Amino acid sequence: MKKLAIFLCGLALLGAIPSFSQQFTWPSDKKMALSLSFDDARGSQVTLGTKLLNQYGVKATFFVNPGSMEKNLTGWKKAVADGHEIGNHSTSHPCTGIFTWSRANALENYSLEKMEKDILDCNASIEKNLGVKAEVFAYPCGQTFIGNATQTQSYVPLIAKHFLLGRLWKSEAPNDPNYHNFAQLTGIEMDGQDFEQILPLIEEARKTGKWLVLAGHEMNESGNQTTRLSMLKKLMEYATNPANGIWIAPMGTVAKYIQSR
Repeated sequence: MKKLAIFLCGLALLGAIPSFSQQFTWPSDKKMALSLSFDDARGSQVTLGTKLLNQYGVKATFFVNPGSMEKNLTGWKKAVADGHEIGNHSTSHPCTGIFTWSRANALENYSLEKMEKDILDCNASIEKNLGVKAEVFAYPCGQTFIGNATQTQSYVPLIAKHFLLGRLWKSEAPNDPNYHNFAQLTGIEMDGQDFEQILPLIEEARKTGKWLVLAGHEMNESGNQTTRLSMLKKLMEYATNPANGIWIAPMGTVAKYIQSR
């Protein structure tokens, strides 16, 4: 037995034996988790999007900016009442000054103190206007830095300090519940995609038992930065079919479940 153990260890070191990660158990023996998330408090999200989500009993995560949110407080209050999760997407949506439209509010000109005030002001607005505390955050433009050149710093630690999780943007892979960084969870773009383009992502996540987070903006049938309602309809019909083994839930709900395990 001792010789066999030594032999197997030798093979493992040579790469002949694959490493096996612990099998994660999702609720009700589901095969994967799926979260739908949307940024910027776009008007179409509460005039068109939540109506469709509600038809399928699906709860999504909406990352809001106060300025946009306050344009339709009635719609956002209803979204909260319907059970959707409200997250923080910053007050001023700062991005890199490489984008000309963001140059007057460039991350390169931010300090950690300025960024912290920005996100806490957003939290205060959400709590004042919607009566909920934001536990989740999405990085504007998916960018996690402040400062420039040798003064560049990550603001990921700020998000880890104030939130349950932080979501990135335009990521390439789903999240592994056995190996995760809650302050930098991946989010894969679903704007402009057909269901047939999303389905392989779902199938891969189900095969590997992972958590797929999809991220979008507008919720309509066409337009720039738009998650198509026709795609969402097909996706939700598929995801809510028990035969497909998908647990679909807001980001905060899934993160708390993983932490509890």
